[in-house]
Amino acid sequence: MADTVQYKLERMVDELDDLERKGIFTRQEIAEIVKQRRKFEYRLKRPSPLKQDFLAYIDYETQLDSLRRLRKKSVARELEKQGDKRRRRNKKSVSDFAGISKIVEIYRIAVMRFKGDLELWFRYLEFCKDKKNGRMKKVLAQLIRFHPKVPGVWIYAAAWEFDHNLNVSAARALMQNGLRVCPHSEDLWVEYLRMELTYLNKLRERKVVLGEEKENVVHDYDMLLDEERRNDDGSNAGTEVSEMKVDLFQEKGLSILQTIYTGAVEALPSSFGLRKRLLEILEATDLTHSEEMHKEMLSDMKRDFSREPEYWDWLARLEMIDSKSISDMSVTLALPQLQKAIQVYEEALQFVPSPMMFNLYIKFLMDAIAPKGRENDPSKVSSPTEDYISHLLVVYEKAEVLECMTEDLACQYVSFYLQLGRFDEARKLADRLCSGKLSDSEKLWILRASMEIKSFTDDTSAPSKDDFQYVLGLLRSALTKVSISQAEDLWLMALNFFAKQKKYLDNLVEMSLISVAKDGGSDDGFSLSSAIVNFMLQKDGIHKARKTYKRFLALPHPGLALYRCCIELEVNLASVGDKDCLANARKLYESALATYGQDVTLWQNYHSMEIKLGTSETANAVCWRARKTLKNSAAFVPAPDLY
Repeated sequence: MADTVQYKLERMVDELDDLERKGIFTRQEIAEIVKQRRKFEYRLKRPSPLKQDFLAYIDYETQLDSLRRLRKKSVARELEKQGDKRRRRNKKSVSDFAGISKIVEIYRIAVMRFKGDLELWFRYLEFCKDKKNGRMKKVLAQLIRFHPKVPGVWIYAAAWEFDHNLNVSAARALMQNGLRVCPHSEDLWVEYLRMELTYLNKLRERKVVLGEEKENVVHDYDMLLDEERRNDDGSNAGTEVSEMKVDLFQEKGLSILQTIYTGAVEALPSSFGLRKRLLEILEATDLTHSEEMHKEMLSDMKRDFSREPEYWDWLARLEMIDSKSISDMSVTLALPQLQKAIQVYEEALQFVPSPMMFNLYIKFLMDAIAPKGRENDPSKVSSPTEDYISHLLVVYEKAEVLECMTEDLACQYVSFYLQLGRFDEARKLADRLCSGKLSDSEKLWILRASMEIKSFTDDTSAPSKDDFQYVLGLLRSALTKVSISQAEDLWLMALNFFAKQKKYLDNLVEMSLISVAKDGGSDDGFSLSSAIVNFMLQKDGIHKARKTYKRFLALPHPGLALYRCCIELEVNLASVGDKDCLANARKLYESALATYGQDVTLWQNYHSMEIKLGTSETANAVCWRARKTLKNSAAFVPAPDLY
């Protein structure tokens, strides 16, 4: 290793001598450069060098070369002041090329070491392109050899040949080879089409600037395409071109698009995204007979994707492109386009009567009814929108009749009635849906129960006993079907609703005991038992809260979150001098550790409490037990001793 590093450093002597002779770096600075390079070279010669080692070396050499260029300009200015006789010292020499060569060599070793790192490869390519050192072709060939299945590699190589090397034939060959290796890449097909149309457009501009004959430029294009001649001789071709009234560039562009479109569809028959992108290119390009091609592509898409909801949603929204974006339009604008879009959705329901199709249809109508800024208030709409509201309700009803009503659609259905201010209809609808096939829907039950509670809360008059009884029964039905983690807001809302009704609050606590016994307590996140204990503490004081948490702790799996809540409650009271609370806290810790003995944080909190509120003996005892019990005792970090 040392011999190899020394050999590489000795090869830098000419460069370093040249830098000193030109006055760019001093001897001390050159010594520091050698020291840094030796350090980096030893890193690269390790058995397993890291990628970061190469990048750090490259960054250092890049900064060093930038400093060299700045120093060289400064020296050149000084030489100009001293006269022409010393200017030749500033001519290019070995030091002007050695820095770039060094960086290229480091990159070469790096990419050979990390052949699969595409980011490193592209960084190498960008460096070569920026410095124009003539290595782009070689590096691109290596990259393609190692990563032929990556479409982005072919696209990058073709783009460089087309834009920078100005070699259209090479770019076309790269794209075609890429399509042979990666025929299922959408990006390759799209970029190949863009490249061909871009080149054709450049030829058209050249014709305009130079005033060349149409047939000459198109003839050049045909030669570059290396296609077989369809005409017998050049004179016949020229005669035909002179008689044509259409632009040959537009005709040639359409021919290219048709060819690439046919190949793309054969390679990716089920790719809807590719068809959309090719159609967008057609619409953005001025080609001869593009209307016929447009109709053909739409016909093919309908044939191949008529069972895909995404296709129908795209087709309907395509009707709105001529007016404005569907999310920004007002309903008084583009009503004919809206009607056409609705007709497309209605036709789609005949082909694909699925929940996804209804969801897309409803989303479109909601965007039309409530544009940006009015999503939460569709009741304030203009008169033309009322027809679409009625139509939207009909669509919801149709989804229910066709048994396409999902949990999300049902919640949207009920919420839409609420947004319109039609609470009674929303209540009846929620009741009907919860009694039907969606009786097990958690979201729907939560929405229904929260809707009822909110209605009584917002009402100015106090709820009657029948109202409380109705809500309690509804909550019992809802909360037995919904897991605790999903019904956090509903439980909190119910606690506040029954806060002043002891009888119903006790019933709610009994329901919570059943739910915790069924689902188990929580170790992280929302804890129903902790929420109820804190609620009781604020409402009735410590004795009621203690009585409540003891009932929860008697359950099979009360959860670590409840233990933490109860311990915090007792420790807060013990910190103001209540000895009984300290004893209760110790009992809670012991009970929690019986189940969660490997929880490091729990042991640390126990030890911290003993240091603050207990004695040195109890604190040391907890520390000793923690180290004996924990499998990963190194993770236990005792709190600092305050004694």
